[in-house]
Amino acid sequence: MPGLLKPGKYFMQGNIAIAEAALIAGCRFYAGYPITPSNEIAEWMSRRLPEVGGVFIQMEDEIGSIVAVLGASAAGVKAMTATSGPGFSLMMESVGLASMMEIPAVIVNVMRAGPSTGIPTLVGQGDIMQAKWGSHGDYEIVAYLPNSVQEAFDMVIKAFNTAEKYRILTMVLADQVIGHMIGKLVVPDYSEIEIIEREKPTAPPDQYLPFDSRYLIPPMAIAGAGYRVNYDSLTHDDRGYPSVDKEVSFRLVQRLVRKIRENEKLIAEWEELETDDAEILIVAYGCTSRSAREAVKKLRREGVRVGLYRPKTAWPFPWWRLRELSERVDKIIVVEINMGQMIHLVREYSARDIEIIHAPYAPGYMPDPGYIIDIVNKVRGS
Repeated sequence: MPGLLKPGKYFMQGNIAIAEAALIAGCRFYAGYPITPSNEIAEWMSRRLPEVGGVFIQMEDEIGSIVAVLGASAAGVKAMTATSGPGFSLMMESVGLASMMEIPAVIVNVMRAGPSTGIPTLVGQGDIMQAKWGSHGDYEIVAYLPNSVQEAFDMVIKAFNTAEKYRILTMVLADQVIGHMIGKLVVPDYSEIEIIEREKPTAPPDQYLPFDSRYLIPPMAIAGAGYRVNYDSLTHDDRGYPSVDKEVSFRLVQRLVRKIRENEKLIAEWEELETDDAEILIVAYGCTSRSAREAVKKLRREGVRVGLYRPKTAWPFPWWRLRELSERVDKIIVVEINMGQMIHLVREYSARDIEIIHAPYAPGYMPDPGYIIDIVNKVRGS
């Protein structure tokens, strides 16, 4: 693959690893607008995309950026953008647009402290709920939660594959610490990297239905390839034309959510540490899970039966495993850099009346292992 990052070991910033992963996944179009702390992604793509035959455009704002990405994808090009905080908010209308039109694309959100413009240069984990519920109506997205440079790289490739496979918008919810972290990256041989391309129609143009409800995921024709495709933000029939028919609406929206809900156990990912005999379970994600991991290791050396459950996808949330674990532990502690977001999922999916403690941390700052250890000891009464 000429011009792509060669297989091997690197010491690389998370944001740059994200950009290089996108190129390996086949991304050849990037539209974006400068915003801290994701700027390195755009800067890197502005240089690297022309080297591999791609196109970079700095748009007038984040609204224009995501719409340009959707247009490029409709024309058959794998496309992405990256943003943070207020820029992510501006993209929310088009998250719904992409979902209704079933256009695959990737948004990388390097989360920062909020609300509003918050602290642009420092970390946050306050966009978990916005990622899923930020646009109106019923739709599904997939959102990954990396906690290292390696995972940022791996999950961007997964995000492109998932977008293409299911014809959906996918997200990578990195955070400022992961985006600006410099760490080890291993790029495997390209033969070991799975790259998924969207399914193209095999039917002749006069028989093709762009939103054929006989398929859970209809094959996607490329604009300009001889097929008639009408993309509309309105509820539409199998041809893509607006409809107010009850059956059409029900069939369409059900299919939009079914394609993820029926595959959630294939998509969702998580990691566990020392959960076999844990009495206390820590739930953490992103950079916070790095501190939680160290806290668990130290507490285990002291004989404390504590474990870590780390969701690697916020959406779909791997609730079934959390439910199983909640039946075996006495208490759950949720640590996150916000005033309470993933805690709602933990409360919803825990299987019984178990004590759930929320351990928020000030947006802008990453909790250290000592903070988590102190909370565990307080919960234990020691």
